[in-house]
Amino acid sequence: MTSSVNGVNEPNEIDYEDPKRPLLRALKLGAWALVILTVASLALWGGLRDLPGIWGVLIGAAIGGGFVLFTVISVLLTANTTPATTLAVVLGGWLVKILVLILILAWLRDMDFYDQAALGVTTIVALIVVLATEVWGAITTRVTYVS
Repeated sequence: MTSSVNGVNEPNEIDYEDPKRPLLRALKLGAWALVILTVASLALWGGLRDLPGIWGVLIGAAIGGGFVLFTVISVLLTANTTPATTLAVVLGGWLVKILVLILILAWLRDMDFYDQAALGVTTIVALIVVLATEVWGAITTRVTYVS
């Protein structure tokens, strides 16, 4: 929503008053960062390790990126509730994510269809890149602090 003043588009004040804007922008930028990282990792590890590298990247991106993106989604879903509810959902979500991670890693332990290096590197890089992108997206979003 923009208004044109002297031929210059300026955002309306209403655009800055939504408290969910930083989270929505963080989610959008984090998801794009994950997509770009996944494509780059697929090219790199697929070239180095063929199909096992591709599987390692896909699993690593799902674990690393999904772990971080799920937190933002859970906060967005509880944005219109009490802070206690949001806290309970976020902490419960972390417990569920850790349990799912342990189960996935236990299931993958004896498998050999994926490259362990590709999975490990992609998971760590996805965690860092998606989290950094989300933080940058949230802190650079223009919002109204005082109305």
